[in-house]
Amino acid sequence: MTATTFDPYARVVAPGRFLFALNPLAKIAAPLPAIVLLVFARDLATPLAFLALAYAVLLAGARMTGRLVLVLLIAIPAAALLVGLGMSLWADAARVDTSVTILQIGGWTLYGGAVATGMATGVRLAAIVALALIAGISTNGPDLVRSLVQQLRVPYRIGYTALAAFRFVPRFGYELDVIRQAHRVRGAHGGRGPFAAIARWWGYIVPLLAGAIRHAERVALAMDARAFGAHPDRTERHLVPWRARDTVFVLVFWAVSAAILWYFFPWAVPAAS
Repeated sequence: MTATTFDPYARVVAPGRFLFALNPLAKIAAPLPAIVLLVFARDLATPLAFLALAYAVLLAGARMTGRLVLVLLIAIPAAALLVGLGMSLWADAARVDTSVTILQIGGWTLYGGAVATGMATGVRLAAIVALALIAGISTNGPDLVRSLVQQLRVPYRIGYTALAAFRFVPRFGYELDVIRQAHRVRGAHGGRGPFAAIARWWGYIVPLLAGAIRHAERVALAMDARAFGAHPDRTERHLVPWRARDTVFVLVFWAVSAAILWYFFPWAVPAAS
């Protein structure tokens, strides 16, 4: 009888979703030039085109969960609209097109140029967020660290130390849940209101710190037992290779981004009338 072990940090590829099979560095390198150049774009058409490109890649290559659908269909459009309206109200009327009047209250006037400028800012931020989601929703921390160590030659002492720190976050969540359940069983810091909530959270601090110290000691002992840092390199258990499909994805994304920028060219100087 053989025992089967499950590695929670092993790479899981969703069938039919190509983003999960790509190298994490490819998913970062592909949209990075577009993200940087969008910071300097001031028109509305260019970020709209990149927003459509990001949505197309996410819909084709990512696993559609309820949370992702809410982010793509509600959160990002709502945030873009809110930022756009806010920037429209703050826009300087002396620096925008005043040929169209949208709203006038007393001596204050909202011009169409201010609305166009504000919405361009909101859509630009939405496009940047959507492009960042290409890597954000299809990459886990361990694979990103492994790719940094294996492809970019980041010293493993730095990479895997950061990975150990990254794994502290879910551990803290588990410890906090255990502490809260223990306090609830003992009836400690009961009651309602802000003072009771402060008392409850204050009671979590000491046991949470104690658990964090114990966990840090166990991690340090485990790393010492494996001679962590004793040699300039280490044997990798999980390989995250750079394949031909990663190169193709990056080059195709760069080509599409260049075509969008060439077609709209948001830095063109308007012709003098």
